[in-house]
Amino acid sequence: MAEQTALADIRPEGGGKPDAAVVRDALGVGVAVGLSGFAFGVTSAGSGLTVLQTCALSLLVFTGASQFALVGALAAGGNPLTAAAGAFFLGVRNAFYGLRLSQLLALPRAVRPFAAQWVIDETTAVTLAQPTRRSARIGFAVTGLSLYVLWNLTTLLGALGARAIGDTDAWGLDAAGPAVFLALLAPMLKTITERVVAGLAVVLGLGLLPVLPAGVPVLVAALAAPAVLCLQGRRGRTARNDPEEEAR
Repeated sequence: MAEQTALADIRPEGGGKPDAAVVRDALGVGVAVGLSGFAFGVTSAGSGLTVLQTCALSLLVFTGASQFALVGALAAGGNPLTAAAGAFFLGVRNAFYGLRLSQLLALPRAVRPFAAQWVIDETTAVTLAQPTRRSARIGFAVTGLSLYVLWNLTTLLGALGARAIGDTDAWGLDAAGPAVFLALLAPMLKTITERVVAGLAVVLGLGLLPVLPAGVPVLVAALAAPAVLCLQGRRGRTARNDPEEEAR
């Protein structure tokens, strides 16, 4: 059933965009976001991580928001386990992206473990914007490859250049990653429920920042989604049981 639904979302190949247009769009995203790896490299090195540790995060973790969350919590003096937990929960979203993209891309089984490394916000956004499976595969591959290479290269350059920059906090480069993440997320918040979840998460994260240890507000903000969905489910059941409420 899920496979049939996924196939229904893909239009016939004749209605697709030219390959060159897909490659151009994918490269635009890959280059634009990949350059912010420099900010991560600087921020990570400024928080006390070595160049090797910084590069290992980009090579192996490769999910910008989680990486910034981890080094940000460490820089603020947070417990390493708490910082890692916050980064982990931010990265869990990629697993849900993978469930969707696996149906749309229908890649061979041998390729899927390698493609999973590139399942992130940017590749998902580019892939879902394509009208055909061919263009979706091209968009995913070009975005993933360009972003992975450029992100890791600029991470290395940022980590090596951190000493030359001096006080990294004064430059505000730690805000570059979250800013890119928000710019990608905002257009995807199309329903009221999604906007409420995002708004509540922001309120929880920022409101608890002064009173909880570094890294913990991110974990608490993750509760926004189940809280809103639970409330929405209760209202739905109440409306079904109360005709007058449903009429309103």
